[in-house]
Amino acid sequence: MCEKCNKKPYYITTAIAYTSRKPHIGNSYEIVLTDAIARYKRMQGYDVFFQTGTDEHGQKIEMYAQSEGCSPKEYVDKISGEIRDICDVLNTSYDYFIRTTDPQHEKTVQKIFKKLYEQGDIYKGSYEGLYCTPCESFWTETQLVDGKCPDCGREVKPTKEEAYFLRLSKYQKQLEEYIESHPDFIYPESRKKEMLNNFIKPGLQDLCVSRTSFKWGIPVDFDPNHVVYVWIDALSNYITSLGYDPDGSSEKYKKYWPADAHIVGKDIVRFHTIYWPIMLMALGQPLPKQVFGHPWLLFGEDKMSKSRGNVIYADELVKLIGVDAVRYYLLSEMPFGNDGSASYETIIERFNSDLANTLGNLVNRTIAMNNKYFDGIVQAPTCPEPLDDELKQFCLDTVKKVDDCITSFHISDALETVMSLAKRCNKYIDETAPWVLAKDEAKRERLGTVLYDLLEAIRYVAVLLLPFMPDTHTNILSQLNCDIADYDSLAEFGKTVAGTKLGEPVPLFVRIDPEKLYEEIVEMQRANAAEEKAIEEIEEEIPEIPIDDFAKCDIRVGEVKACEKIKKSKKLLKFNIFDGSGERTIVSGIAKFYQPEDLVGKKILFVSNLKPVKLCGVESRGMILSAVEGEGDDERLQVLTIEGMPAGSKIC
Repeated sequence: MCEKCNKKPYYITTAIAYTSRKPHIGNSYEIVLTDAIARYKRMQGYDVFFQTGTDEHGQKIEMYAQSEGCSPKEYVDKISGEIRDICDVLNTSYDYFIRTTDPQHEKTVQKIFKKLYEQGDIYKGSYEGLYCTPCESFWTETQLVDGKCPDCGREVKPTKEEAYFLRLSKYQKQLEEYIESHPDFIYPESRKKEMLNNFIKPGLQDLCVSRTSFKWGIPVDFDPNHVVYVWIDALSNYITSLGYDPDGSSEKYKKYWPADAHIVGKDIVRFHTIYWPIMLMALGQPLPKQVFGHPWLLFGEDKMSKSRGNVIYADELVKLIGVDAVRYYLLSEMPFGNDGSASYETIIERFNSDLANTLGNLVNRTIAMNNKYFDGIVQAPTCPEPLDDELKQFCLDTVKKVDDCITSFHISDALETVMSLAKRCNKYIDETAPWVLAKDEAKRERLGTVLYDLLEAIRYVAVLLLPFMPDTHTNILSQLNCDIADYDSLAEFGKTVAGTKLGEPVPLFVRIDPEKLYEEIVEMQRANAAEEKAIEEIEEEIPEIPIDDFAKCDIRVGEVKACEKIKKSKKLLKFNIFDGSGERTIVSGIAKFYQPEDLVGKKILFVSNLKPVKLCGVESRGMILSAVEGEGDDERLQVLTIEGMPAGSKIC
């Protein structure tokens, strides 16, 4: 308990983002998720410290900086700034943004490394193994999957160098006993079983914690040929920011540590539940109370990757649909235990159905009815009926359900629970039919009671939306002209003050035109894919794929029978293609390079077995193959054509 503010401290962190490149919207899920929990805990009266930040050292950063002709520090300054900007665009309420290039962090990491070395938990040796540069990880032959990195699937290279090692093996039994005696330390249960059965119980190997093959890192001060490797550098951020020091820690550290929750992606649970706890054990410090490993947000069934052309950035989507809509989508689309699946169709569907129709329409028509029938003055609930009790209990039950969900990290379920209350309010409107009551002067008190209960229920919705959609929370309360928004006010139904003059109803969310939005997204995708191409070449060679993967693509010869521009798009052409057995429509974004008549009569190559997709209202069943070089004003594109083969011929 904080003596000054009489609040219980609560410390929550995200993993710090690696400054290799600007994060896509899938990466942004974690910061919004953590922000929702932090805001909720503040609502409940906790003294919250919410930390995020950037991990800025390593060989990969050296490579990126060299490719851009700048120093590593200049490179990470740029990327860290972009990451922080996205946190701000998404309206996240972090209290501290740490950078691992911060002088205080670097100084403390050197002290930590030296302390562990002097007490024998770090020792000097040499490493010979297989190294994945993109993941900056060493692997043994037995850990590889099909001869490649088990984390990213890329090629690994034999590496040998002098290094310092952390004695993980020394603490294996202690860690195993701790995890088994603290059942909530690793959450959910599936992640705990994975760590115990796949990594800890088979036996921990000592961990390489320094490197000599690159220089962009924190120097080992007593052996300057070495830099501190990522694990001790990055993981220490959770305590260096609070003022931990082996020679004597700050009051802030004593107040907030141990952390209540580390929120991390499922792919880095191992580092946070094995390496990090052992480091803390060796330092004689308490372990964090809980590590929650969240799933990934996929695009369809794939991880988001700009090289696949399936990425959009959070700040770009905010420009299209607004910050609270993006936050709502990220939080509602991710189930608790499984990966979420993002698509443009679901973005539009959730916006129009949940936000514009269910929530927006509820608030708008309720305030409009009260303004119409009572000149905007909130009436006292003087004519209750049993039906009202159902709505009141639903409100009270919603508060409890939301708390249960957030406490167990079921964030999408918590948000769904709030939206269920909005749906119940809409049902209550149908059940009570205020427009019918308004026709009978004798039922005026009943009408006033119905609208009071609706306005009070909407206040519940507004207060509970604060962690998820803070701007919408404020907007609704502003239209209600209500300043009773504290969490404790939800303990009893009926806090809305009769006699209050409501504001004017303003739509919270205006329905999206799907075709217009889709065209804007496609344009963003093209720009992102072009930007990514050079970056991917730095990181890895073009990946090899099995012949079976290539064989899945059914490439055919098609004859262009007709072609026309799509009226709603400047980029798209609609082709009628004869594929040997019949005609199909294919939409292609090549209007910049061809007039509709240019390809009529030509034999072109196309992928015939792609899943159909609608572009500007036209179903496209395939993809025309083209060659492209350059970008921007210098970009050239040529459709691949073939002569002497009939339509329907298969390319193999």
